[in-house]
Amino acid sequence: MTVEAELRAVRVRHGLLEALHGVDLACPAGRVTVLLGRNGAGRTTALNALAGVVRPAAGRVLWAGRDVTGLSAFRRARLGLALVPAEQAVFPSLTVAENLGADAPGIDAFFPELRPLMARRAGTLSGGQQQMVALGRALLARPRLLLLDEPDRGLAPAVVARLHRLLLESAAAGGTVVLAAQSLPVTLAGAGVVHVLRRGRVVFSGEPGELLSGPIGG
Repeated sequence: MTVEAELRAVRVRHGLLEALHGVDLACPAGRVTVLLGRNGAGRTTALNALAGVVRPAAGRVLWAGRDVTGLSAFRRARLGLALVPAEQAVFPSLTVAENLGADAPGIDAFFPELRPLMARRAGTLSGGQQQMVALGRALLARPRLLLLDEPDRGLAPAVVARLHRLLLESAAAGGTVVLAAQSLPVTLAGAGVVHVLRRGRVVFSGEPGELLSGPIGG
């Protein structure tokens, strides 16, 4: 299985606090990888290290076989990486259409619920609607590497199931998806790899079938 993105012995510090303790984490190409763990486990920090939002204090970040540890988040985005953070993922003063950009008409394939909201400012939308805008913008870009931090937040169950199907389809078409979650839903049983993080360390790596659905302790 080809690896698309990888953390090797990565340590990330926030001041005196170390958020990742020498983490090794591989994300296979053309598959969905799920990072599981409770708040504070290191999932978000791992995503930010892959995206270039934070710089490791030690270790390396690899993407498509290239060492991108010193590459800025902007440069990684230009090369085909998209990150949807858990919070503040839209431009609140811009309309939905402006947030989505030139490809806005294609949103119907992902979130048709947004069609009547195109002229609304994103900051006036509900949390779930804002999440659909952020996710829609990323999906419309068709990135090579898509990173999502708790993308289910604020979404109705039917929309979550649709999102997971879209992510699995995107991976099947050649994209690579890495998402952080607190539990492994049945609708992501087709994911390629699950990594469980606990207190800044990877404590399990394997296939979804090896885990029971439910919150991860620790």
